[in-house]
Amino acid sequence: MSALRFSDTISAALTDGVIVVTIDNAPVNALSADVRAGLMAALDHAENESAIAGVVLTGAGNSFIGGADIKEFGKPPVEPLLPDVIARIETFPKPVAAAINGAALGGGLEVALACHRRHAAPSAKLGLPEVKLGIVPGAGGTQRLPRLIGTAAAIDMIAGGRIISASEALKLGIVDRVSESTLLADTIADIKNADASSLRRTGMLSVPSALIETTEKAAADALRKARGQRAPTEAVRLVRLSASSPLAEGLADERRTFLELRDSEEATALRHVFFAERAAGKVEGLETVTPRRIETVGIVGTGLMGSGIAVAALNGGYRVIGVEQSAEAAEKGRERIAGILDKAVQSGRLDAAGREDRLSRLSVTADMQQLGQADIVIEAVFDDLTVKTELFQRLDTIVRADAILATNTSYLDPDVIAAATARPERVVGLHFFSPAHIMRLLEVVNCKKTAPEVLASALAFAKRLSKLPIVCGVTEGFIGNRVFSAYRREAEYMVEDGALPDEIDAALEAYGFPMGLFAVYDMAGLEIAWARRKRQAATRNPAERYVVIADRLCETGRFGQKAGRGWYAYPDGKRTIDPGVTAMIEAARAEKGIVPKHFTAEEIVARLLKAMSDEGDALLAEGIAARASDIDLVMINGYGFPSSKGGPMFAAGRR
Repeated sequence: MSALRFSDTISAALTDGVIVVTIDNAPVNALSADVRAGLMAALDHAENESAIAGVVLTGAGNSFIGGADIKEFGKPPVEPLLPDVIARIETFPKPVAAAINGAALGGGLEVALACHRRHAAPSAKLGLPEVKLGIVPGAGGTQRLPRLIGTAAAIDMIAGGRIISASEALKLGIVDRVSESTLLADTIADIKNADASSLRRTGMLSVPSALIETTEKAAADALRKARGQRAPTEAVRLVRLSASSPLAEGLADERRTFLELRDSEEATALRHVFFAERAAGKVEGLETVTPRRIETVGIVGTGLMGSGIAVAALNGGYRVIGVEQSAEAAEKGRERIAGILDKAVQSGRLDAAGREDRLSRLSVTADMQQLGQADIVIEAVFDDLTVKTELFQRLDTIVRADAILATNTSYLDPDVIAAATARPERVVGLHFFSPAHIMRLLEVVNCKKTAPEVLASALAFAKRLSKLPIVCGVTEGFIGNRVFSAYRREAEYMVEDGALPDEIDAALEAYGFPMGLFAVYDMAGLEIAWARRKRQAATRNPAERYVVIADRLCETGRFGQKAGRGWYAYPDGKRTIDPGVTAMIEAARAEKGIVPKHFTAEEIVARLLKAMSDEGDALLAEGIAARASDIDLVMINGYGFPSSKGGPMFAAGRR
């Protein structure tokens, strides 16, 4: 039988009495109106043709179905609606199976859940990540998934927006089989042998009974991580509902909730973040530039930052050469990197074979000449201009002419570092955030003379590390630290003006930050920032307002958690308000004749938001940041700004 076409994105072919329906809507086979209509037409055909014994749904390329079509976001719905397509699949009189060849996310997994059988390729990824857009699944996910895997596991996946592997999906019972290289053949054979009179319709199943304690723990964990966001809370409620209500009632409640959340401020903010990430990857002038091939990564310095970068590069599949000042330091660096990998194995994020593979691609040496093999060299040495410029001058004599040199400086001027080299056009900034193997954000600094090919290569490298690269120009602190400095400065002004550190932290945490600003200071340690302030003292503008409280804390040995006291005291490791700090604050106010005033939580947040967005405006005006949404992404992914608020620029109306 020749191939059939049911819409622009849906084709089919009959194989041994089974019709294989292929969704082809590049790049991720999103569930557009054309896809939905084509699926309905294919099902009509399959039902009416007596020669067709069953249906297999699969995707073209590397995706099964990647979810909803983002082009339809915010537009009036177009029939057929996804819940209608899914209901048709589940109640179809002939067997329907999903051959999950790649990502089955959101509505894609909901389609698969409605099928009577599910097979997956080993590379498939499955999940219902709608909460990350401020919504819940809207086509049965909260009601059908618990019927397969129970409420606790469903809460973990749906309320957490967690995406899982095919092997985990098999263990949980979401898929029936994982097929190595014969996915379609196995799925067709399964459907041919299926009994149409006893099909396993997911919505008709009962939710497996579970210990109340197990479900309650899963719910408590999800709600704690949600930090007040509504979508995860509603997801928990809907999953629980699946265990006590008929399918139709649960589906109706889910749909009502989905529609209500879709139009909420939270969802609007999270959609902004989603589109911001897509926009961040588009850099003007690089559309036709081909990145250089990078296979071997050199890293100078294997301390906390360098070892994290090394692990990120190893995870990305690169060969890594770490360089230290001595053989002893090199051995310690290798141990540090191996230790990070060991922790990943212990936590289940990595298996033993993966650890061995990574270590086989790692060498750490005191011989800098080994960097002659590297395609890119990243320095992770002490943040001192002389140290870094001398290092780059030495690297000039070692690395190949086409090798890229990257500086990981946080505050120094990379243009000055580049100017000290023979080929400044090959120098780029790669500002990693610690711990570098975990933090997703990477500021890619486009220096004055960075060649377009080098910038494109740095972006491709970052993406292979699974980082979110944000391109920025040269300024002290780049985007993140410059906005953070304005934010920190304003918080300290408020302390002088009358707010206490715990009041500011409480306001920020209520707004959605995982931790208040002063608690973060204590966790990171106060002495590094203190040393920097002392270095800058000679060049500080005497007319500029300066708050001395943090300096006085350090002068009395209050360096944060590790010292047992900082902005807070830590008896038995527990954070508590320290009367001694309050006394210091009051004394500093009195010296300046400041009469303290009361701030509400709303006033605290508004003042800090204004400080951040004003600095963001300055970055845009100077051309340091390309777009306001890039600033939002930096603050969300590097500094804990709540994604459900869209970032400081979005929250301030700079949309």
